[in-house]
Amino acid sequence: MKFKIPKLLSILLVTSLLFIGCNNTQVSDKSSEDDTLNIVTSFYPIYISTLNIVKDIPNVTLTNMTKSQTGCLHDYQLTPQDLKTLENADILIINGAGMESFLDTIISQYPNLEIIDASSGLNLLEDDIHSHDDDHDADDDHDHDHDADADDDHDHDHDADTDDNHDHDHEYNAHIWVSVSGNIAEVKNIASQLENLDPENKDAYEANTNAYVSKLEALKTEMHAELDSLPNRDIITFHEAFPYFAEEFNLNIVGVIEIEPDSEPSAKEIENIIATVKANNIKALFTEPQYSSQVAQTIANETGATVYELDPIVTGDANSDAYDDYINKMQKNLDVLKEALKW
Repeated sequence: MKFKIPKLLSILLVTSLLFIGCNNTQVSDKSSEDDTLNIVTSFYPIYISTLNIVKDIPNVTLTNMTKSQTGCLHDYQLTPQDLKTLENADILIINGAGMESFLDTIISQYPNLEIIDASSGLNLLEDDIHSHDDDHDADDDHDHDHDADADDDHDHDHDADTDDNHDHDHEYNAHIWVSVSGNIAEVKNIASQLENLDPENKDAYEANTNAYVSKLEALKTEMHAELDSLPNRDIITFHEAFPYFAEEFNLNIVGVIEIEPDSEPSAKEIENIIATVKANNIKALFTEPQYSSQVAQTIANETGATVYELDPIVTGDANSDAYDDYINKMQKNLDVLKEALKW
């Protein structure tokens, strides 16, 4: 049904819209009568976890903000499409621990957006590469006034979240989900915070979470049974995605091929890795499907090591068929490790 709007009211409406258009803060155009809970995740591993938590719950929608092949959000720049995705979001779920360096921008433009930090309150590993490598001094540009509070203060006030994530940026390793135990902890974290924000669906969230955690626990048991007795424990990885995984399964990362993804190591760095491989009699080099294995192959040619592929599970199709993608890819990682570390 169409209504005629008086001329004066029309002028007032146009003026109001012009005024709002001059404000950089984004206002959701979601109708107040819409009872759908719109959840957005920052990237793929968080999407998989949340997909299992909200499974078959009516009036809850889930969208992944970044494209399926984005990978880790190192130095990621928000796109207009990302911001558009957030316009109707009620909740944004992030990995945290410094992964989403763009969080300040989102908070400033969407101050009413609820943010769930999957890493909130978890024990984080220090990112030794970023903390100690002289070639990567980007750390110096960050404010470290809150270092002492990095692990202790994870309340969900937006200002506190912002400080926490800056503290973690380039100080703590953010790849928590690559460890099965770490992934379980993040799943429980997400579910707990969702239950607080959406108590009407608390029982459904809890039931879904318990079902998914049971599957992840079974995966962890299987992986320990297969990996704990392997004789070789030394590995060289592509980049700093596997410290939590290595800690869980008692593997020793003796070297990293590329300090940052897509940043070619220098000739000196390659020379050092070759020396490390020879000195430690390393038989296997692990690359990732998201990046070129050219450098690893060069090192393998010089040392006789074999190149294998481990998936940190940062890319995939963010659709309703992704429920078991983490488990399936981790089982493939298990098969690779059994082959690579058997001697």
